Amino acid sequence: MERVILTKEGYEKMSQELSFLATKKRREVADMLEKARAHGDLKENAEYDAAKLAKQQLETRIGMLQDRLARAEIVELSSGPTDKALLGMTVEIRNEESEEIFNYTLVSQDEADFSVGKISITSPIGKGILGKSVDEVAEVDIPAGLIRLRIVRIYRQ
Repeated sequence: MERVILTKEGYEKMSQELSFLATKKRREVADMLEKARAHGDLKENAEYDAAKLAKQQLETRIGMLQDRLARAEIVELSSGPTDKALLGMTVEIRNEESEEIFNYTLVSQDEADFSVGKISITSPIGKGILGKSVDEVAEVDIPAGLIRLRIVRIYRQ
């Protein structure tokens, strides 16, 4: 079985989601099913079909979270060198062509959230800058084409 690498924050967030889904959300979906069954004929009951689908999707997500948490390996990020772009580090990069500056925190695939600047180490940009040092340039092939990203600074938040 392949291990799942998570930060402590990522593990806790995933655990909280599992707890919510397995308790409160399960009760909500069960109530939806019960309400839909009360309407009678289940063959032509769209509300019942929707509730069954919601239950199936919920149980799939719960199973996936349980599996990922069971295989999780928590990495400690509070110490160690900051001379290379590694998991848990925040990296300030500059697009060599546009001169735009970006800050990304390198995280596992399960913790990625581009809207808050957390990118996966398995994404094209994450792979490109992973292991690089300050002043190194990463050439990254993205859907829009090849970009050159210079590492400006590496730090922990």
